[in-house]
Amino acid sequence: MLEQREGGCHCGRVRFRAQVDLELLSQCNCSVCTKKGILHLPVAPEDFDLLRGKNALTVYTFGTGVAQHTFCSHCGMHAFYVPRSQPDRITVNARCLDDIDGLSVKPTRFFEGRHWEEAQRRRIAEGGHTAPARLNGAVTLKGILDRAP
Repeated sequence: MLEQREGGCHCGRVRFRAQVDLELLSQCNCSVCTKKGILHLPVAPEDFDLLRGKNALTVYTFGTGVAQHTFCSHCGMHAFYVPRSQPDRITVNARCLDDIDGLSVKPTRFFEGRHWEEAQRRRIAEGGHTAPARLNGAVTLKGILDRAP
């Protein structure tokens, strides 16, 4: 069930509002998601608004450069990012939502990010969302930042 929630980074410089469905909560075991401790909530870009902090964001990319791992340049928190698996979407870190007990929310889905290509093929074969071919997440992120105040 979609619900409007707000969240942000630890220091408060980055704030967002998004329509999220907590039933879609997932976890990934790739190296970056494991180290960040992120719990993923996929969001369509039109359902995500960056309320403040676009100048506080820094982006980290690696490998293919498709994923756009954003984080607050002041506190280092990863409140949201654009995933490689769906570069036309935003993934909100559920642990960064206001009034969420990070220990009580339990992911119902799992992405085998350590074997990314195989996991992506399986996700799509099971009816998962597919992004337009060759889309780089930088395009999606730019759209979010362009709309932000």
